[in-house]
Amino acid sequence: MKTYDSTKIKNITIAGHAGSGKTSLTEALLYKSGASDRLGKIADGNTVSDYTAEEIRRKCSLYTSLASFERDGFKINLLDTPGLFDFAGEMLEGIYAAGSVMITVSGKSGVKVGTHKAYDAAKKYGKPTMFVVTKLDDDNANFNNVLTQLKAEFGPTVCPVVVPVIADRKIVSYVNLIEMKAYKYDDKGNAVETDMPTAEVSEKMEYRIDGLIEAVSEAVAETDEELFEKFFSGEPFTQKELIDGIHKGMNEGIITPVTCVSSTDLSGVDMLLKEISLLLPHQAENATVMAEDANGEPVEVACSESEPMSAFVFKTVADPFVGKMSFLKVFSGVVTPNKEVLNTTTGNTEKVGKLVTLMGKKQTEASQVVCGDIAAAMKMSVNTNDTICDPSRPVKFAPIEFPKPCYRMAVKAKGQGDESKISNAVTKLLEEDLTISYKQDPNTNEMILSTLGGLHLDVIVAKLKNEYGVDMDVTVPKVAYRETIRKKVKVQGRHKKQSGGHGQFGDVWIEFEPCVSDELVFEEKVFGGAVPRNFFPAVEKGLQESVKRGVLAGFPMVGLKAILVDGSYHPVDSSEMAFKTAASIAYKDGIPQAEPTLLEPIGSLSVLVPDENTGDIMGDLNKRRGRVLGMNPSETKGLTEVIAEVPEAEMQDFALTLRQMTQGRGEFTFEHVRYEQLPSNLVAEVIAKNRID
Repeated sequence: MKTYDSTKIKNITIAGHAGSGKTSLTEALLYKSGASDRLGKIADGNTVSDYTAEEIRRKCSLYTSLASFERDGFKINLLDTPGLFDFAGEMLEGIYAAGSVMITVSGKSGVKVGTHKAYDAAKKYGKPTMFVVTKLDDDNANFNNVLTQLKAEFGPTVCPVVVPVIADRKIVSYVNLIEMKAYKYDDKGNAVETDMPTAEVSEKMEYRIDGLIEAVSEAVAETDEELFEKFFSGEPFTQKELIDGIHKGMNEGIITPVTCVSSTDLSGVDMLLKEISLLLPHQAENATVMAEDANGEPVEVACSESEPMSAFVFKTVADPFVGKMSFLKVFSGVVTPNKEVLNTTTGNTEKVGKLVTLMGKKQTEASQVVCGDIAAAMKMSVNTNDTICDPSRPVKFAPIEFPKPCYRMAVKAKGQGDESKISNAVTKLLEEDLTISYKQDPNTNEMILSTLGGLHLDVIVAKLKNEYGVDMDVTVPKVAYRETIRKKVKVQGRHKKQSGGHGQFGDVWIEFEPCVSDELVFEEKVFGGAVPRNFFPAVEKGLQESVKRGVLAGFPMVGLKAILVDGSYHPVDSSEMAFKTAASIAYKDGIPQAEPTLLEPIGSLSVLVPDENTGDIMGDLNKRRGRVLGMNPSETKGLTEVIAEVPEAEMQDFALTLRQMTQGRGEFTFEHVRYEQLPSNLVAEVIAKNRID
């Protein structure tokens, strides 16, 4: 592939709800443009962008992949992203690197939650958007209903540019509203110009076409004062004025074109390729990106080859066979292999590795990558969200904001001695996927793998097994209960043992009482030398070791104050070990008399839910023994924030329940805040389930 400057490069991310036809559309565009010699199918596992073993096995996209083609003098980079919510991080990576976002909407099922998520992410990062209505070959597809839905949910910016002509529930042709021409397609997806529809073809179709043309003209008129005056005077726009107006409106975020295709029979794909060339912005148009300089001050970075080099690592692939691959979006200057660059995120100096352009898994070596383009660098010591730049001008780009993992499971190796293998393999995955975490729970000592959902976890476990040879058991994490006491007691701990020669003797009287502390509070109030001062540390040590295990189920003891008040000793047989043992005896005998009970961890929950689901969520939280503390309107339209406190023991399946209840729109954060007494009716069940003998 030849070298292009930034005015001839377009980066397009294809996003949308799961199953809306993103990968099939990518495949159709690559095939129709001549970049691929066959039209792959997801069912056959032979598409360009879904090439990993897990994607082929599951027949869905799990990772963002890069492919490119040449058309009308442009290099078009396509980023095919997953629509599954468990892989939202991959979609965000693709949208961050894009110049524009094409959002697929199924002509059969219409606008879904994933449509909104893709649109919201595109707007958050300031990307022009286009809707592509797919699967029009399906008998149950209804373009008019989908267009009405798009206008209702995304407002007046929605502007159709290609529409199907439907007669007897069959598509007879497609009308390009910019060209004002109609096309029929043969069985190979080749277009033949045909007559514009009349009333005989479809009842009221002529009126509908006129109405759509009026809507397009009105949208274009909003982009320019001269065009508005022309529209107001009733004069029709020229084809060039329509193209320029829609193009300008897309860049300004006030027009979202709608086109339609069938990726299976390729109808409409050639017109979509034409719209990509005419309407979607090239990289030099939105030429300035904000960054921070070495002092943390905002600075503009221009997309110009003459500027010092700067690039952003938006994605990392840690392949156990190929090695580390860092996907770069070049914002300024030119990147070349072996170039010395500064990683402003870490402060380290790096050397650029081999550069490759990608067609799915196929790699082509590149001698340079110019600003505006996307490529991958091999075996560099950089990670996702790192900025690399010319040392002469240090800049740092804003990082991608990834969703936090919320689905927690405990993992351990099936084989003996494989724990280090798990740790090494997961470390590689943590470089690749910033939506997972892997930490040891300090309270239970379990290794906790946190993901965005059950499918995300399944894919990670399968990847660890197939690519890294690590087999794991996955279990529900233990709840870190605690034990405490509710009343004050005074007990004796006496240890006396005679075994020939020196014996062992230690005798203590200790008062145990409740207090507010996570650690044992130890005091001594011994009078008259009943227990020599040099044995006090041994008594405390015996108690410190004892409180690690409570008397009910073996959970750590908290909220305990121990006061050494009396005792006795033997001038020969007393020792530190004897007094340490005596203190342990006092603990074991005394705590059961002090009304021991269990404490459970309580967390603070902040959950964002659609307004219509707030009642359902509050009912669910009540079932989980939660306390709703309040509700706040969210910055995102149509969502409400519910704040509550919920026992951690009740939260294990909340991530899956919330997703099911809100069709994936809900999200939450949950953090530990304190311990509270476990209700008495649950104590016996928890003890039976967690008893540590």
